[in-house]
Amino acid sequence: MAFKYEIKKELGVLSENLGGWTKELNLISWNDREPKFDIRDWAPEHEKMGKGITLSVEDLVALRDILNELDL
Repeated sequence: MAFKYEIKKELGVLSENLGGWTKELNLISWNDREPKFDIRDWAPEHEKMGKGITLSVEDLVALRDILNELDL
């Protein structure tokens, strides 16, 4: 299944593995739709991607609130 994506804004790198892949938080438009927040693994130069999760603003706010409640 082919799909189109455009990284609208790179927000930050969460981690990097020994192979150079990075887990990133980005704002991405999938199939020309409204951009959403996205967390997934990316190969260097964003030529390949791993599985990830896409979040609406409401989802991201709920996640933030949950994380703020954790005693880390």
